[in-house]
Amino acid sequence: MKEKLLQFRDKTKEYWNKRTKGQKSLIVGFIVLFVLIIFFTFYFGSRTNYAPLYSELSPEETGQIKETLDSRGVPSELTNGGSTIRVPETQVNSLKVELAAEGLPDSGSIDYSFIEDQMGFGMTDSEFNTMERAAMQTELGKLIQNIDGVEAANVMITLPEESTWVAEEDEGASASVVIDTGGTSNMEQTQVRALYHLVSKSVPDLSVDNIVIMNEMFEHFDYENQNNSNSTMNAYEEQRNVQDDIEKDIQSQLQQMLGKMMGMDKVVVSVSSDIDFTQETREEAIVEPVDEENMEGIEVSAERIEEAYEGQVPEDGGVAGTGEEDVANYPAGAATGDGDYEREEERINYEVNRIHREIVESPYKIRDLGIQVMVEPPEPENEDSLDPQTLTDIEEILSTMVTTSIDETYLEDATEEDINDKITVSSQEFNGQIEVEEETDMGIPMWMYITAGGLLAAVIVLLFILMRRNSDEEEWVDETSAVAAAEVPDLPDDENSEQATRRKQLEKLAQENPEEFSKLLRTWLSDD
Repeated sequence: MKEKLLQFRDKTKEYWNKRTKGQKSLIVGFIVLFVLIIFFTFYFGSRTNYAPLYSELSPEETGQIKETLDSRGVPSELTNGGSTIRVPETQVNSLKVELAAEGLPDSGSIDYSFIEDQMGFGMTDSEFNTMERAAMQTELGKLIQNIDGVEAANVMITLPEESTWVAEEDEGASASVVIDTGGTSNMEQTQVRALYHLVSKSVPDLSVDNIVIMNEMFEHFDYENQNNSNSTMNAYEEQRNVQDDIEKDIQSQLQQMLGKMMGMDKVVVSVSSDIDFTQETREEAIVEPVDEENMEGIEVSAERIEEAYEGQVPEDGGVAGTGEEDVANYPAGAATGDGDYEREEERINYEVNRIHREIVESPYKIRDLGIQVMVEPPEPENEDSLDPQTLTDIEEILSTMVTTSIDETYLEDATEEDINDKITVSSQEFNGQIEVEEETDMGIPMWMYITAGGLLAAVIVLLFILMRRNSDEEEWVDETSAVAAAEVPDLPDDENSEQATRRKQLEKLAQENPEEFSKLLRTWLSDD
C-alpha cells in the first residue's frame, strides 16, 4: 500500500513538473473554482432564508407573536429594534393565514419589503407604485388560497394618493376580493373573519369597513365581530342574522345537490323565508293512569268490610214511657219469623302518574319558505335541450325541502297545490358569470434564467479557447526548440576560420537587421 502511494506521488510530481506555468495556473484555478462551487452550494443549500412576516409591531404584539411561533417550533428572528419578525421564507404564507385566523396581530402590517429589494434601478415612482400594488394583489391572492374552502382568488386594491395639503384628509385604502369556493358558499364565520383580518393587515391603512368579499355566485360575505353578544345586539339584527343563516344553509344544501346533478355553473338557487320569532313558555300538569289499557292506577291501600246476620227477629220490649233524654217510640205491628242480614264494603286508594312540565319553545320556527331555482340548459341557446323530466325531478326535490323545513304547525291545512306555489323552477341561458383568472407568478422572470445560462456558456467557451491557445503555443515553442537544438550546429570558436567570420557577420546582421536575419533562418530551415 505504501509503495502504491509512493508511486502515485512520484507520477503526480512528474506530471506536475512537465506542465508549463500556464497549465499549472489553469489547473490550480479549476481546483479553486471547484472547491468554491462546492462550498457555496452547501452554504446556500443549508442556509435558511428568512423573509419578513410582520413589521411595525408594538412590543406587546411582538412578544405575543414570538410566543406563538416558539410554541409551534417555528424559528424566527427580530429586526428593526424588535418591530419586525422574520421567519423562514417557505413558511411565510401559511403562517400569515394561520395567525390571521387567530386575530394576530392586532395592529401592524404584513411586510412586502422583499419585493422592493428585488426591483431594479432606474424606475419611476409611478412604475414602482404600480408594480408594488400588483405584487401585493398577487401575493394576497396566494395567501387567500391557503384558506380552507377557497380554490382561487382575485384581489383588487386601491391605494390612496398622498396629499400635499395638510388640511386635506387622506382617504383610506380599499380592497375588493372575489373568491372561487367551488360552487358552495358554506363558509364558517371564523373563516370569514380570518379572511377580513388577513386582507386588512396585508394593506396599509385598510379598515374592515372598506373591504368587500364575494364569491363567484355574487354572494356577499359579511363580517361579524366576535365580541358582539346577544345582549348587545338589537332584536332586528339578531333576527336578521338568524334568518340569513337559515336561508344560506338551505341554499347551500340545494346548490350542492343540484350542482352535482346539473353542474355547479348550471344552477342558481335563491331562498326566501318567513321566520316565527315568538318565544312561548308554558307549564303543564298532566295526570295519566299507570295501566292505560284498563285505565287504572296503582293500588296504594285497600279496606274491605263484610257483615252477616242470621236468626229470629227479636221481640219488642222496653220500658213503658220515655225518659228525660229518650225519644217517644210507638211500637209497630208485631213481626214473627226468621231473618238474615249481609253487608260488604270495599275502599281502594289508587295512585296515578302526575307529570309537571315547564316548556320553553324555540323562538325560531319557519313559518313559510320560498325557493327559486334557475337552470341553464346543456345547450344554453336551445331551451328545448333540457329534458322536462329533469325539471320535474327538481320540483319534487324542492317540494320535499319545503315540507321538511316548514314547521308542522303551519302545514296542517296545506295542500299539494299550496306547496307547489312556494317553489319556482325556470330554464334559461346564464349571462355575466365571473371567471377567476389564474394568478401570474411573481418569482424570478424567465429572461433572467436565459441570461444567466448564456453568460455561463460564454465563460465556459472562453476558458476552452484559452486552454487550446495556451496548449498550441506551448507545442509550437517545444517543436521550435527541438528543431533548433537538433539541426542548427554550434559554430566553432576559431576566430581565424571562415566559420568564425560568418558567425560574426550573422551576429552583426541579427543586431542591425533582425527581420533579414529571421528570413535567412527560415530559408536555411526550408532548404534543409
